[in-house]
Order: sequence, then structure tokens, then C-alpha cells
Amino acid sequence: MTTPVDIASSATIRHLRGSAQKARLVVDLIRGKQVGEAQWVLASTKKYASEPIRKLLDSAVANAIDKNPSVNPDELMVKSVFVDEGFRMKRVRPAPMGRAYRVQKRTCHITIQLAGLPGEEA
Repeated sequence: MTTPVDIASSATIRHLRGSAQKARLVVDLIRGKQVGEAQWVLASTKKYASEPIRKLLDSAVANAIDKNPSVNPDELMVKSVFVDEGFRMKRVRPAPMGRAYRVQKRTCHITIQLAGLPGEEA
């Protein structure tokens, strides 16, 4: 049987609509927190990216439980979270005098890694 500190699970969401800069605002709120506290913070945040990140956190917890069924989700913490830029969808918007403005619709990739609480032994 492994100790919770050895447990590391991760989950990734790719091509999430929204800029990486705006997603980093939400991700910075949960970095280093326990899973229960991070879920509460995400549920009470009014940013667009908070809902997909909450689902991603739930997925990472499910991956940890699937990896080791004896894991207690309350003993997990958010080890690291990072947001990478995805591709940009380039669109054209009409502008005055027959011109066109270019619109970039940004996407991002988010990865969450969980680990057991330090000092907790099973």
C-alpha cells in the first residue's frame, strides 16, 4: 500500500475557449490548496473559467481514486496547476469603409496535478 504523499494524479483539459490570461486568474486562486477548499473557491468564483476548472479538479480527484482506491479525497492537495496557450481561431469582422478587422478567438490548455498532503501517512 502506498502513502498518500506518493500519490500523484493529473487531469488536462485542452482547447478551452477563453484566453490563457483570464484562466490564470482563476488557477492562481487554487494553487497549493486542499481539494475541498479549492472546490469551494471555484464554486464561489464568478469567472467564466471557474466551472470548467472545477470539473477538471473533480476529474483529477477521480483519477487519483481510480489509481489507488484507498485514497481519501480530503487528504489531497493541488500540487501544481498551469495554463498554456492553445491555438487561435482567426475570424474577420466587417469594419468601416469596406475594410475588415481581424478577430482572434483564443483557447487554452489547463493541467492540474494533485498530491497527498505532506506529513499525512496512511
